Amino acid sequence: MQNETFEQTGLIPRSIIRTFDRFIKQLFPEAKKQVLQEFRISRYQVIISVQTLAILILFPSVISFLVKNFLIMPTTEFFWNNYQTEIYINSSQQTKALYELETFQEIIYFENFLEFSLSQTLKEQTFLLENLSFQEKTLELAIAYNYHSILALTNIITDIFTFLTFIFLFILMKNQIIILKSFLIECFYSLSDTTKSFLLIFSTDILVGFHSPRGWDLFLEVIFKRFGLPENENFVLLFVASFPVILDTLFKYWIFRYLNKISPSTVATYHNMIE
Repeated sequence: MQNETFEQTGLIPRSIIRTFDRFIKQLFPEAKKQVLQEFRISRYQVIISVQTLAILILFPSVISFLVKNFLIMPTTEFFWNNYQTEIYINSSQQTKALYELETFQEIIYFENFLEFSLSQTLKEQTFLLENLSFQEKTLELAIAYNYHSILALTNIITDIFTFLTFIFLFILMKNQIIILKSFLIECFYSLSDTTKSFLLIFSTDILVGFHSPRGWDLFLEVIFKRFGLPENENFVLLFVASFPVILDTLFKYWIFRYLNKISPSTVATYHNMIE
């Protein structure tokens, strides 16, 4: 036979009893000490949170900047220019360079075609100038794409180093991270229901809204360019079609599973605003 625990009820509601109890505590001298203690704790939490947030943002940024410009970049440039003969880090860069050369060649041909009535001597001089311009353009593209390849490798190594720096800071500042997390959660839940609902709608519209696919396209384009990855249209289409859906599902699960228990009024306001 299972033991069932029943909540005892009295003639006076418990809410009235708790309110009266708090009122009685305020009459004693210890109430002032308790208020001061709570203020000190709150002030300590704010100071630690601001310091932790500043360290997490500034320290990896400064360290990555110094390491990238004074160690990784020169080392990568030395090995890339001296121990291999490639200019392009992937086939997409080579395709873009060839396209730029073809466009440049067509422009020169068009300009030469407009001057078909020139004398033979002027035509020969123009032909020599065109060849010289074409060689200069080829050299310019080779230098530019060689630098892009070096920069892509540098970004990969730098971002790995930055990620490891973040992990080291999270391990080293574990207690401060817990205080920062509680502070941010407290700040979010201290907002009004309308403000919280506005932030939720604003975030979801940016990440999974009607215009979000274009934003994800730009995001992937920046990633491909930063790390020198070959552009794959099929991968972009698959990512844009699936990832926002997965993100939207997880977000709705979070609202239903956690936010609905903690702040049901916010969820009700959220649904009223989106409708």
